[in-house]
Amino acid sequence: MDDLTISTVHTALRGLTQRQKVIANNIANVETPGFVAQKVSFEDSLRAAITMGSPQSANVAIEASDHYANVNGNNVQLDDETMSLVDTGLQYQLMVEAMNAKFGLLRTAIGK
Repeated sequence: MDDLTISTVHTALRGLTQRQKVIANNIANVETPGFVAQKVSFEDSLRAAITMGSPQSANVAIEASDHYANVNGNNVQLDDETMSLVDTGLQYQLMVEAMNAKFGLLRTAIGK
């Protein structure tokens, strides 16, 4: 994609989708003994990639959560995961709206 805005939004949506999957997996394993929650980060990588003019080169990193484990070795914090899921959903909606706005501008520019 040549358009910086579209590439940025697409990459952000990719990272947010991965985050939603990881959070859903964490929540699904809230009672699994020894389960180590994961977290997704991509914003710093995306920011750096945008600066270089290549947002699609941003990396989505998945790493183990650093939350303390409870007595069964599971470190999923359900409250934190739930809030992260809501936050990620809102960010995703914002990116979809940004993409819709961009396409609206393009439609206007070409005269529908």
